[in-house]
Amino acid sequence: METIFPEAIKNLPIADIPIKGLTAYLSQGQNHQILYMQFEEDTKLTEHAHEAQYGIVLEGRIDLNIDGVMKSYTKGNRYYIPSGVKHHGKIYAGYADITFFNEKDRYKIKQKSSE
Repeated sequence: METIFPEAIKNLPIADIPIKGLTAYLSQGQNHQILYMQFEEDTKLTEHAHEAQYGIVLEGRIDLNIDGVMKSYTKGNRYYIPSGVKHHGKIYAGYADITFFNEKDRYKIKQKSSE
């Protein structure tokens, strides 16, 4: 899949997130992280909770159940998940977003494999 992100984003480190078909570029702040994510495959998100999360949908569709309320989000929509609130859902192939995580170490940088 061709990325929708420009070179400035593609030059960021890749986040180490074990989801097949996901590419996530990581912008590390002092107290937060911003991820630029793009999914090549459908992905099921199991129920979990963490610090606050805010997302802006750039392409595609995501179905999120946030604190028992299911909604679909598509291009141009925004979602917010408060800190500690359980959520789960489904991300569809072709989905892309920008996601803010209100924690500085949610994800690590993916280490390049040595050959």
